[in-house]
Amino acid sequence: MEEKVVKLDILSDPICPWCYIGKVQLERALADRPDHPFVIEWHPFQLNPDMPREGMDRQDYLRAKFGDKATSTYNRIGEHFEDIGVEANLNAISRTPNTLDAHRLIHWAGIEGCQNAMVDALFRANFVDGRDIGDREVLADLADGIGMDAATVRRLLASDADEEMIRDRDAHSRKMGVNAVPTFVVASRHAVPGAQPPELWVKVIDEITAGE
Repeated sequence: MEEKVVKLDILSDPICPWCYIGKVQLERALADRPDHPFVIEWHPFQLNPDMPREGMDRQDYLRAKFGDKATSTYNRIGEHFEDIGVEANLNAISRTPNTLDAHRLIHWAGIEGCQNAMVDALFRANFVDGRDIGDREVLADLADGIGMDAATVRRLLASDADEEMIRDRDAHSRKMGVNAVPTFVVASRHAVPGAQPPELWVKVIDEITAGE
């Protein structure tokens, strides 16, 4: 019997806490259903497409985005990480980066067949280790850590390679109606917005496997 293969496209930004949470929860479901049909591809969506290339101070960013609610908003997000057992150290984040280069790196990792590992490394660097994932040396180090060639990555990052393509893909998603991430697209047909619990993904996998 031929195995069913279903594309799962994920629109995400590596500085989005709900994207990190959504990835962890999806992977819990995949671990529960190791024969799942999904083939996963990550796609670029910048939460802050107008962010200066050098990024900005984290506290300044939070005040500008959330005003007086900045502290309470991020406290709630931190509590959610704790409630579902996802490792995070939000207080370690000192800068909010421009993520264009991170998205270029995710794209190149996809070409080399290690995209999921790159996404993992970026989430951990940002949310656990408090590293600046807008810094090209940090990105080259993360690439090296998953087996990519750091010298090649540095050379590519120093150029404008694939910048326009990343911006075009981001703009296309917005044009198609995506205005928040994470957004999961199942089989190019069904959009599932937000960080869904593992139970939902198990149900989706079971329905696909049953041929529904």
